[in-house]
Amino acid sequence: MEKLSKIAFIPLDERPCNYEFPYLLAQGTGIQLARPPQDMMGLKKKPGDTDRLWSWLEQECGDADGAIVALDTLLYGGIIPSRLHAMEHPQVAERLQKLRRLKQINPKLRIFAFQLLMRCPQYSIADEEPDYYGDWGREIFLQGYISHRAELGIASMDELEELADIGRRLPEEIIDDYMRRRSVNIAVIHDVLELIAEGLIDFMIFPQDDSAPFGHTAKDQEKVRAMISDRDLELRTYMYPGADEVGCTLLARMVNEGMRKTPLVYPRMAAVQGPFVTPLYEDRFFYESLKYQILAAGGLVASSAEEADLILLVNTPGETMMEADSQQHPFFSYDVYRNIIELVEYGDYMLRHKGKPVAVADVGYANGADHKLLKLLKQKGMLFELAGYAGWNTSSNTLGTVISQSMLYLQYGRTPQHLDFLSLRYAEDLCYCSVVRMALNQGEVEAMGLSKFELDGQRGEVSRLVQERLGAELEKRINGGWGRVEVIDCYMPWNRTFEVGLRVRYHPGGPS
Repeated sequence: MEKLSKIAFIPLDERPCNYEFPYLLAQGTGIQLARPPQDMMGLKKKPGDTDRLWSWLEQECGDADGAIVALDTLLYGGIIPSRLHAMEHPQVAERLQKLRRLKQINPKLRIFAFQLLMRCPQYSIADEEPDYYGDWGREIFLQGYISHRAELGIASMDELEELADIGRRLPEEIIDDYMRRRSVNIAVIHDVLELIAEGLIDFMIFPQDDSAPFGHTAKDQEKVRAMISDRDLELRTYMYPGADEVGCTLLARMVNEGMRKTPLVYPRMAAVQGPFVTPLYEDRFFYESLKYQILAAGGLVASSAEEADLILLVNTPGETMMEADSQQHPFFSYDVYRNIIELVEYGDYMLRHKGKPVAVADVGYANGADHKLLKLLKQKGMLFELAGYAGWNTSSNTLGTVISQSMLYLQYGRTPQHLDFLSLRYAEDLCYCSVVRMALNQGEVEAMGLSKFELDGQRGEVSRLVQERLGAELEKRINGGWGRVEVIDCYMPWNRTFEVGLRVRYHPGGPS
C-alpha cells in the first residue's frame, strides 16, 4: 500500500468511543478519515439508515486508499440493532454482497472489516438487549452456560438441576427468538468468511463483546474458529475479546501497513501474576489478549526493552482469576500483589534516560482509571509526555485504544491532536469514569428524580453538572505546571450515566 491519504470509515455506532475516537486519532496524521454524518447513524436501539450508509460508503470509496467498516452497522444498523433485528439470513446476506461494489469502484481499495460475535450478558437488564432480557436475561445466560458445560461433561448435579428448572420456566417463544437471531448472525459470519477467502475483505476481526469461557457466545466462537480454520484464514482473520476499540485498532494497522512498519512493543507488568489474570467480561488470560491487541494493530511483542520501539506499562491486577471492579472496595491484597511504584519508576527511567516512548495501559480496574497510578504519573511529570494512555471500560477496550494511539505517536509524534486525545483520556477515564460517574450512580441521579439508565436528555441538567464536576476534578488530579485540560463540551450520548461525550483542549505549561 502506498502512503495513505484517505480512509473511508463506518463506525460501530454513534457513541464517541466508536464514532469519535478513531476520527480524533487520525487528526494530525495528514490522513483524511471520512465518516458518515451523524444523522445516518442510529441512536442506541434505533438502527442507522443502512441504505444511506451503503450509498455514502460507495461514494467515499471512489478515491480512498482504504476502508475500515463495521459490518454490524452496514448489515443491521449498529451494535445494539445487531442484537434486536428480525431479519432472516437471505435479507442480511443480500446486503453483505454490496461489498463487492466497493472494489468494482476502486480495485486498489484495501478493506479492513470487523463484526461482533453476539454477546450474552450474565444479568437481567434490557438496556442494550431485547426487552424480554430485563426479565429473563440471567436465565438465558445460564441456559447457555450450563448446557455448554453439560455437553463437555463437566456440569455439576446442582447445575443440571438448575438447567432443568430454567427449562421449565423460560418461555419457549423467548428462547426461540433469541437463538434464531444468533443463528442468523452466525450464518452471515459464514458468508463473510467466504468474502475473505475470495480476497474481497483484506483483513478481518471478530471481536467478542462481554465474553465468558462457557455459554452461547463461547459456542459460537468454537463454530467460527472452525470455519476460519477450514478456509485457512487464520493469518487474515483474528478473533479475541473486545468491541468498541476495534475501529482504532484497524486504523493503526492500516497506517502501519501503509508505511510498511511493524512496531515492536515491550510490555512491562505491574504484577508478576498479571499476565495470568482473566479480566472481567473476558474469557482468557490477560497476556493472550494483549498479544492479539498488539498483533491486530500491526505490531509484535518485543522480547526486550532494548529492541522495542515502545514501552507499554501495564497496570495489571495482581491475583490470578481476579480483578477489582471497585476502587472503593478493592481486594485486600490488591496493593500487595502488584507494584505500581516500580512500574512508574521504570517508565520514567525508560522515558528520561533511555529516550524510549512510553505508554500506559491502565487495566487494574474495570470501568475506569486507577487513582493512585495517575497520581504517581502526575508527580513524575509524565502525564503529557506519554505516547498513549487509556483506562476505560473493559481490559481490551483499554488495550486497543492505548496501543493504537501509541503506534500513531511513533509515526507522527507529539502533535497538538495527540495531546488533546491524551487529555480526553484523563478527563473521561479518570475524572468521569472513576470519580464523577461513581457519585452519580450512588444516589445523585435518583435524588434528581432520574435513573442512571434514563437521564434528562443528552444536554440536560445532568450534563451541565458533569461538566462542572469534571473541571474541578481535572484541576485537582491532572492540571499542573506541565499542562492543563479544559472541557469545552459535554453531553450524555445515550441518555444514561455509563458513557459521556466530551470535547477537551490541552493547554501547555512550563515545568514547575
